[in-house]
Amino acid sequence: MKLKFDSTLDYQRDAVSSIVDLFSDFPLRGSTFSLASQSVNQLGLTELGVSNPIPSDQGEFETVTLTKLRAVQERNGIEMSETLDGLNFSVEMETGTGKTYVYLRTLFELNKVYGFTKFVIVVPSIAIREGVLASIDLLRDHLRSLYDNVPFDASVYDSKHLGRVRQFATSNTVQLLVMNIQAFQKDVDEASDPTKANIINREQDRLAGRRPIEFIQATRPVVVIDEPQNMESAAAVAAIARLDPFCTLRYSATHKRPYNRTYRLGPIEAYDLQLVKRIEVASVVADENPNAAFVRLHGVDVTKSRAQVTINHGRGKAFKTKKLWVRPGDDLHQASDQRQEYATGWIVSDISFRPGAEAVEFTNGSEVTIGEAAESFDEDTRKAQVVETVRQHLDKEKTLRPLGVKVLSLIFIDRVANYRACDDDGNPTPGPIAQWFEEAYSDLASKPRYAALGLPPVAQVHDGYFSVDNKRRPKDTRGDSAADVDTYDLIMRDKERLLSLDEPLRFIFSHSALREGWDNPNVFQICTLNESRSTDRKRQEVGRGLRLPVDQSGERVHDPQVNRLTIIANEAYDQFARELQTEYEEDTGQRFGIVPKQAFAKLALPAGVGEPPAAPLGEAVSETVWEHLKETGYLDAAGGVLPKFNPTADDFELDVPAEVVPLRAEITDAVSRYVFANRIINARKRQTVRFRKQVSLDADFKELWERISKRTKYRVSLSTDDLVSSAVSAIAGADPIEAPKVRVRVVELEHSRAGIASDKQIDQHEYATAAPTVLPDILADLQNETDLTRATLVRILRESGRLSEFAINPQAFTVMVTAKINSVMHRQMVDGIKYEPIPGLHWEMRRLEPEASEEIERYAARLYKVQSDEKTLFDHIEIESEVERRFAKGLDDNVKVRFFMKLPAWFTVDTPIGPYSPDWAIVFEDSERVYLVRETKGSADPEELRGREETKIRCAREHFDAIGVDYAVVSRVDQVVGRVP
Repeated sequence: MKLKFDSTLDYQRDAVSSIVDLFSDFPLRGSTFSLASQSVNQLGLTELGVSNPIPSDQGEFETVTLTKLRAVQERNGIEMSETLDGLNFSVEMETGTGKTYVYLRTLFELNKVYGFTKFVIVVPSIAIREGVLASIDLLRDHLRSLYDNVPFDASVYDSKHLGRVRQFATSNTVQLLVMNIQAFQKDVDEASDPTKANIINREQDRLAGRRPIEFIQATRPVVVIDEPQNMESAAAVAAIARLDPFCTLRYSATHKRPYNRTYRLGPIEAYDLQLVKRIEVASVVADENPNAAFVRLHGVDVTKSRAQVTINHGRGKAFKTKKLWVRPGDDLHQASDQRQEYATGWIVSDISFRPGAEAVEFTNGSEVTIGEAAESFDEDTRKAQVVETVRQHLDKEKTLRPLGVKVLSLIFIDRVANYRACDDDGNPTPGPIAQWFEEAYSDLASKPRYAALGLPPVAQVHDGYFSVDNKRRPKDTRGDSAADVDTYDLIMRDKERLLSLDEPLRFIFSHSALREGWDNPNVFQICTLNESRSTDRKRQEVGRGLRLPVDQSGERVHDPQVNRLTIIANEAYDQFARELQTEYEEDTGQRFGIVPKQAFAKLALPAGVGEPPAAPLGEAVSETVWEHLKETGYLDAAGGVLPKFNPTADDFELDVPAEVVPLRAEITDAVSRYVFANRIINARKRQTVRFRKQVSLDADFKELWERISKRTKYRVSLSTDDLVSSAVSAIAGADPIEAPKVRVRVVELEHSRAGIASDKQIDQHEYATAAPTVLPDILADLQNETDLTRATLVRILRESGRLSEFAINPQAFTVMVTAKINSVMHRQMVDGIKYEPIPGLHWEMRRLEPEASEEIERYAARLYKVQSDEKTLFDHIEIESEVERRFAKGLDDNVKVRFFMKLPAWFTVDTPIGPYSPDWAIVFEDSERVYLVRETKGSADPEELRGREETKIRCAREHFDAIGVDYAVVSRVDQVVGRVP
């Protein structure tokens, strides 16, 4: 199976042209160069090479380039640069959207348009280097087909093979040289000992006394920096400058310093355009252990010689977890309000303050680190993560296998030995994680619901990518050592093979190798198994699985219902969402929920009939509109959206400057994208389907409901014996006591410019934890809570038949028994127990109505409430813009519209450039009945629609003409009326 690449994606072509257009209409000249030997020990050899074109006048070139840069920035809606920050140009592209593809396309486009042939790709690590080389191999045929089979060579700089540098310089074909920053960062001038400088910066007899870097410098290469945020040190910046580049192109999703930002495709834009998978978080969080000597270390304070911990405190209903500071000599038995579990040596004996090894030791020999709490359910949590990963994987495989989509799961571990260890003879043995996995897979795969999958044996479905020592034993590494090279080679070589359904491997375990530089489009689950909450950056974790998947023909799958990445995280989903949002803000420099002054720069006024399309408003006009919105009370001084902006109100009309009134709806939409509250409210209001009244009116259903819906009341009167008897009955009838749980909640993270919402829960379940090892004095605790004698309590416990459950969860059992006894005692004045109906009180049928909202969950974002129920299928319509809201209202209000509906996303028309989804189906009734299909746009002028969009619309028009349906593009309802025959 070979991956296929689409050369027609608009956003990628925009990114390429944004760089290429910087140098248009300016004369560049090609040149050769010569390097003569400077060594007295060598003959006067001359090396002739071919340079990239260079400016005839560097000063004039930079002046013109700044003008070109500002023009590109304005069309891309980016704040324009006042000055040129060198010939450095930053392209920001979200992980998974084809960054490497884009910059390779850009290099070949620069060759095609301007004749550039020398390109250096600088990377920060072995992993990324291997990823780049793998991408070049995968794209070789694709690039040649796009660029008339232009010959090119790609090589890696290797100090042991300096002949490649000479070949790079002297060849007249396209040359791609991939270099690790570490290979040329140490300069002769920086080293006290010249022999400590990188070989590339030292004179070489094999090169006629020249330094290898001189060959690269003389070519004036175009330098691409892949992940430049990792190369911002002074030494790295100086090393890149020593390459003497014609220009430097910087590609990343997370720039630290965006030199001359030229193009931006951020995480929210990628999410909105459905260029990456949607993200779900399966939050796996254990209850705190209420039945043990639980201690979790949060941190240490070396200045005050103390540590902060959380422990269990109190008993029965007074139980809680308590955070406190402790010092050597402190006794947790006293600090916990005399909890029995802490009575045996839980006295602080020592605190380690060493960074990375913080710990608290106790006199009983126990030790608590930040990595793992004492008497916690951390191991249960990690095991539940493994089970959850397998379950999520098999569910997706069941759905996607018929579509020809291979499902992969990626599992990071923090210690190799936890997955694969070695015995004394060096033979590999499964670690605990491998054992958990094999148990979970064997158990789940045997269930009937997965029988049709024909799953491979457990031994074939999982494997690990780990570096090895000189005895071939797996070992922990950071991912950037020489030992990792073979590991990366194996990973990259297997990338396409892993996509085949014929390959049984589905679950991939890694220590560090896959954290950057590698991804696979068919990774649908990512699980990070740490002995504490994951401290890795969320974007790094998520980035390994964001790419859209491919099917068995190598084609990308664009179905949003398929494209969902599940992160199995050992933390609460709202915490995950908050941290992910914080990282987005840190990485992009953009605050969520704040409307920037450039928000309207790309909007364009509608052109008159026969007139050319109008230019975008631009930065200056956008700022004027922004200031107007601030002055009229829609925005605060920072750009935050104020309550006055309420587009969901029926009478709302945004006050905009007179010159942009035709763009009122588009400006309203632009501001709406930054309103976080709107998205949260709409995500919770899911009443998207009209309640089926005919069911509630059915006689049989009424009879059933009449029988089961009545309410009752009861009375109780007890003596002491009756108290025992009733308490026993109440306890015996209580819900079973369960062990504390590891709880899984799966939520979808909704991305918007307003923020990361995590309120859409789509699944939940639980796993049991291990039984407690210490049991408290239950009679003492119950006496304290009920004031009954020990003898009475013993009778109740024995006769209840539930005492064995005390050992399962002492805390929960004690709380339940206390509540039942107290409840019975509160009814002692009642003489016995008697049930009787309460006349006129019953469960009301209308309470069933909200359940109808579960029928179509996808219509839950932004809704228009239909006023004319007889006109459409649903009582709410999902709309995507203010233009659509007004159009829906116009159809709703117009008496000549007999019926209308918003067509679902899967209703598509095939076109040569991809599927097309029309917006509306309408039945219009005047003197005769007419059936219409309409597309709503801010402008109906074909000249204002982007090329690919207009092509799809033209295809759709032909399609609907062929089947006899009237089709048009409109922006207002009166245009519908005007076009009806």
